[in-house]
Amino acid sequence: MKDINLKMRILPICILILLVSACSDDFLNRPPEDSVALDNFYSSEEELMANTNVLYGTPWFNFNTKAFWAIGELTGGNARTYSGDVINFGNFTVSGDNTVLTDGWESLWGVVAQSNAMINFVPERVSSSIPESAVKNALGEAHFMRAAAYFYLVRIWGAVPIIENNLDYVYDPQIPKNRIEDVYEFIERDLQFAIDNCYEKIRGENYEANIHVSSGSAKALKAKVHLYQEEYQEARQLAEEVINSGEFKLFGIDLPSKSYADLFLTENNNNQESIVQMQWTAQGYGRGNAMQASFAISSQITGTGDGYGVIGPTLDLQDAYEDGDVRRKPTIMLEGDYYPEILSEEGGYTVPETVNAQLTKAGIKKYVVGTPEDNGGEGSSHSAANNTYIMRYADVLLIHAEAILAGQSSTSDPAALDSFNTIRQRAGLGSFPSITLENILQERRIEFAIEGDYWFDLGRIDRQMAIEIISNQERGIYSNETGEVYSENYTPSSDDFLMPYPSTDAALNPLLLEEPQPYDFN
Repeated sequence: MKDINLKMRILPICILILLVSACSDDFLNRPPEDSVALDNFYSSEEELMANTNVLYGTPWFNFNTKAFWAIGELTGGNARTYSGDVINFGNFTVSGDNTVLTDGWESLWGVVAQSNAMINFVPERVSSSIPESAVKNALGEAHFMRAAAYFYLVRIWGAVPIIENNLDYVYDPQIPKNRIEDVYEFIERDLQFAIDNCYEKIRGENYEANIHVSSGSAKALKAKVHLYQEEYQEARQLAEEVINSGEFKLFGIDLPSKSYADLFLTENNNNQESIVQMQWTAQGYGRGNAMQASFAISSQITGTGDGYGVIGPTLDLQDAYEDGDVRRKPTIMLEGDYYPEILSEEGGYTVPETVNAQLTKAGIKKYVVGTPEDNGGEGSSHSAANNTYIMRYADVLLIHAEAILAGQSSTSDPAALDSFNTIRQRAGLGSFPSITLENILQERRIEFAIEGDYWFDLGRIDRQMAIEIISNQERGIYSNETGEVYSENYTPSSDDFLMPYPSTDAALNPLLLEEPQPYDFN
């Protein structure tokens, strides 16, 4: 049986090896749980849906584990580290030899490959008894996840190859990269397919029913894609369609019994605010969420022997919170903070005065969920059960506000203010009578801190504005003896806003280093 494997990279030689081994090794006769099986015959809608589950989990693992936050938070200036494998992201010295960068690259291409496998092979391997709508929905999910992977790829590396069928390149390892504008066009087409073919939903309290993306999920992500290209009218229209649909709910506002902090509890995986999440099962390394292992300030918190405090929140991020902002505590741990959900059987956890992740006198809370006992018995070393957000409904509201601003110096449009101030209301903060791009970027930074998004916001705005923001960030440390700040500041160049291609892939496919080519969409 032929399988598209998690570790399959874009390089065709790997595909060739995979196909040869798939034909000769008996152990591959049983499809692995982390890959799309190409030769399956789907006799029921349940079997077909189960095969789409892989698109949400394991292929994302090596991106989620370190690359996701190393790029989004260390480079963006929300977090700092001394850890040798990721320190270069925080000081703009990342090279193509960086293993974390390579892991992220390979992982995202694995998502593309898995999605391509479904798109190209599922239609001819389904029973005629399966409703056409179910087949279209499954294909819509695959198009969505391919688009999501490409959205990360284009924002991190810029021009990359567009691959619609990995098997087309088995005998030709030279794959040209395509223009950025073509990659965005490809993403838009995939998301439009998902809009037209995925089921419509209203997300409710049955969280399991919220796992799979919907037509509304695709509209939300497509709105964000348009925003990145400054296509404001298209972004506004789609954002308003999502808002008016009532599919998603904002914790703390539409659902008053829930709060911002509740968004990041394992028990609220796939909640009503979630648009799409990476799904983790906590069934061991490679299947669970490994971020807690890096983020937690001690093994006491995790109960599984990990918890290394690999990153701490920069002094700049700590200072960015307004007084009374309820988002700080669920994101950043400070001395004396009390968390009843951690070590819950012992009465909760109070952050000690010794907290000092990476010499910041603070620690990371977001995506830190505690021991297996705190999470219904789920979890083990480097394997927690909490999901990772790719997008949530708060993003749609801020996209809506920015799309109405549409590049103006400011706006007092009631619709923009309503969306923007709803986010501030949830945070326990006052409303603004008018807003600027700077206001929106600040709100986005705090709302999505440690969710891997801030670097991409900086990468899409005016380059000089982004360089000025970064150069003014305090990325330094506190002295252990005096508490004095040892300042660190970095000023990136324009070239630093895209990552280098992994050296191994560039060596095997030199076309990555040549000029991008237009893509033939016919």
